[in-house]
Amino acid sequence: MSQAGPKFRRVLLKLSGEALMGELDHGTDAAEVQRIARQIAAVREREVEVAIVVGAGNIFRGLEAAAAGMDRATGDYMGMLATVLNALTLQDALEHLGAHTRVMSAIDVKEVAEPYIRRRAMRHLEKGRVVIFAAGTGNPFFTTDTAAALRALEIHAEAILMAKNGVEGVYDADPAENPDAKFIPAIAHREAIERELKVMDSTALSLCMDNALPIYVFNMGDEGNIDRIVGGERVGTLVSNGPPN
Repeated sequence: MSQAGPKFRRVLLKLSGEALMGELDHGTDAAEVQRIARQIAAVREREVEVAIVVGAGNIFRGLEAAAAGMDRATGDYMGMLATVLNALTLQDALEHLGAHTRVMSAIDVKEVAEPYIRRRAMRHLEKGRVVIFAAGTGNPFFTTDTAAALRALEIHAEAILMAKNGVEGVYDADPAENPDAKFIPAIAHREAIERELKVMDSTALSLCMDNALPIYVFNMGDEGNIDRIVGGERVGTLVSNGPPN
């Protein structure tokens, strides 16, 4: 674990739903959720304010057959509800570790989560609570990547930590399909968009570019990576408006 003082005061962690699957084909692996929760709790103990946006690929994979041919908006709303399930799962794991956590949903599910209110979210962070943003933006046709970019800007996060599964960062091609794919340690937002690299969706990436919000793309499989990034170490790929270094 990094011993340096934290580089950031407030960050937003973007987790895919697949990150919660472990080795399963779909669904949630309790051990994997606990492993992720330990990393988040450790960073929170360093007095870094942490917000999270979680996807729902782990649940939606099990619904693909049912969703085939479905209206896009209906399918997107199903995905938003699935993110609420993942947010509650992660909240429970964090609270078992003693990390005070709030789930805030862009869709009204007041029995299980607070409604998303920007100033309340910021107050939770200031009080040291981990805040998990569920239900994306609350609108169909927008991904949880876009939700991550939007929420990060709204709460004045200093960086997005974009967790990937099984890859160290951004490559010039898909390393799963091309063994000669080259790792890219740093790249500008605009170049990533122009080259159509798989950082996050183009809407989210454009939003980050327009607001000079850096993105750290890293491998979630290494338990020390979040802590290293927060400590100022170069891990994975940095996507920013500054010159590559």
